[in-house]
Amino acid sequence: MSMEYTYWQDEDMWLGYLEEYPDYMTQGTTIDELKENLIDIYKDLTGGLIPSVRHHAELELVLA
Repeated sequence: MSMEYTYWQDEDMWLGYLEEYPDYMTQGTTIDELKENLIDIYKDLTGGLIPSVRHHAELELVLA
C-alpha cells in the first residue's frame, strides 16, 4: 500500500501531510523521521484515535 504526501523543509524541520488528510500535518528533524510520523498519523487517523476526521477526495462530475 502507498499513499501520496506533500512535504517541504522549513529551516531545520521537515513538514508534511498525507494527501488524503490535508488538515493533519506532522513534522520531523529528518525526512526519514517525517515519513515515520506520517505513518503514525495515518494509523491514528484510520484507527479512530482522532475524532471527526476530515477526508480529501475527488468527485467525478457527469454533466448532461
